[in-house]
Amino acid sequence: MGRGKVEMRRIENKISRQVTFAKRRNGLLKKAYELSLLCDAEVALIIFSGRGRLFEFSSSSCMYKTLERYRTCNYNSQEAPPVENEINYQEYLKLKTRVEFLQSSQRNILGEDLGPLSMKDLEQIENQIDVSLKHIRSRKNQVLLDQLFDLKSKEQELQDQNKDLRKKMISCMCQLQDTSCGENAVHMSWQDGGWQSSSNGHAIDPYPGLLQHPEHDSSMQIEYHQTYMDQLNDEDHTASQHPNAQPGSSADWI
Repeated sequence: MGRGKVEMRRIENKISRQVTFAKRRNGLLKKAYELSLLCDAEVALIIFSGRGRLFEFSSSSCMYKTLERYRTCNYNSQEAPPVENEINYQEYLKLKTRVEFLQSSQRNILGEDLGPLSMKDLEQIENQIDVSLKHIRSRKNQVLLDQLFDLKSKEQELQDQNKDLRKKMISCMCQLQDTSCGENAVHMSWQDGGWQSSSNGHAIDPYPGLLQHPEHDSSMQIEYHQTYMDQLNDEDHTASQHPNAQPGSSADWI
């Protein structure tokens, strides 16, 4: 017996509908494969079930290439754009796909949209997170070591500056002590007589010009001797008149 004619309308029975979908889907995928293999044709087949599941077949290595070819041919059939615009549009599609992929990967790394991923994808994301943590910790340790090295360098500079300041302070104190000792020596020599001995043994007058020796002026020397002789004569005369007076008293001078 031959098969009966199938009425082309929606199957109301849910189970029968699912069985029919599975059989005809497999047949369609098989026909697409045979067509691409026998006729060397580029075939792309996309099927969405009533529940939203995706089934696809592509004779090329990537479905994306076949879709891009379709879009290009469809776009050229409507309007022939310049070659530059076509290249820009293809670059835009590539960049758009890349951005969507990166956004999806970022959400997966943050722990979002993990439902559709398989065990292999989850393990790959876990490994990526482990590698990222290792790089972050390594960089953190390097930054801490750099900061520690800078602090040690600053500490050494401050210690060197402190040593220089100590040396300067000790030098200033020594100079002050030498100056004080010199002033005390001058003061004590002036109290002892106002004369200091120089390195060659000669006397040094601390106030030159105020006192002069009589031998440097002959007129002053003669006057000094004359005055001294007159004083001696007066003392002899006074002694003869007052024999009981003590010599050197104030009465003798009067």
